Parts: sequence; C-alpha cells; structure tokens
Amino acid sequence: MTKLGPVQQKFILHWGEMGTRWGINRTMAQVHALLLISPKPLNAEDIVDALSVARSNVSNSLRELQGWGVVRMVHIIGDKRDHFESLRDVWELFRVVMDERKRREIDPTCQMLEECIAEAAKNPHTDEYTISRLEELRDFMLTMSNWYMQVRQWPTSTLVRFLKLGGGVAKLLRLGK
Repeated sequence: MTKLGPVQQKFILHWGEMGTRWGINRTMAQVHALLLISPKPLNAEDIVDALSVARSNVSNSLRELQGWGVVRMVHIIGDKRDHFESLRDVWELFRVVMDERKRREIDPTCQMLEECIAEAAKNPHTDEYTISRLEELRDFMLTMSNWYMQVRQWPTSTLVRFLKLGGGVAKLLRLGK
C-alpha cells in the first residue's frame, strides 16, 4: 500500500489534523490512520514511502502508538523486518484510547485536586468559594471516571445499544419530564 488514492489521502490528512486538535503529533496520527485503513500490516519503509515523512518520525510515531496500545508489532513469515498493524475493532480502539486518556489526564487531575483540597483545608487563607469549586470539580471528575470504568466493562453490543438509545435513556429513567 505505497500508492495512496485520493480517499485514503483525504482520510489520513484529516486524521492527522484531528490528532493535533486532540494533542497528538500530526505524523503520529497519520501513521495511525494509514495502519487503520491498511488491509495488511506495514513495515516502517512502507509507511515512510506512503506518507513521505522521515524515517525517524515514523519510528518515533510507531513507538508512541505502541505505548498507547493502539498499534502492535507483528512478524511476517519470510520477512525479517518488523511490521505494524492497528487495532481492528473500532470499539476496542475507543476503549484503549479512553483508558490512556484517563490514565494520562483524568487520574493526575483527580490526584492534583485531592492535593489542593487537602492543602486548602490546612490553609486558613483559602476562601470557601475556592474550596467548594475544587470539591465540586473533584466530585465531577471522580463520578465520570467511575462511570467510565463501569461502562468500559460492558460488552460492545450493550454499549452500542446504550449509545443508540440517546435521549431514550432519559425517558427510560423518567427524567425527560
């Protein structure tokens, strides 16, 4: 898959742009996009050729994507080079990305909020409004984190049904009134 068609190019370019909005390096996102739509595992040289990017960028991107758990190395019989493929199941891809974002962003934020609240309790100069806002934010983050950890365990079919319910969830819970 060295020669990319217009649809593949459009997707890869867009995924790269979205990656920058999500705080991910553009090249890393483009490497992921290429592997996501590739019907077979690709080696680093295939990726360099397809994306016209430096080998070092590809190597760094592959290492980071493996660290996130969204790309894995595979071996092809008769080929000594390492090949790479993306997770195929988009729902599992979503779960892995959410797990990483939780680990890298949400968990440290919850820890920092706990520390701030503890420090504020010891400091008589901290105003009540600041303390209440920190506690409210901590409670929200913990509630969402706990909710995610519960939902994350659901089978994909249950998660899909739940998400397709949309506003029907409120009706089901009689909150729509």
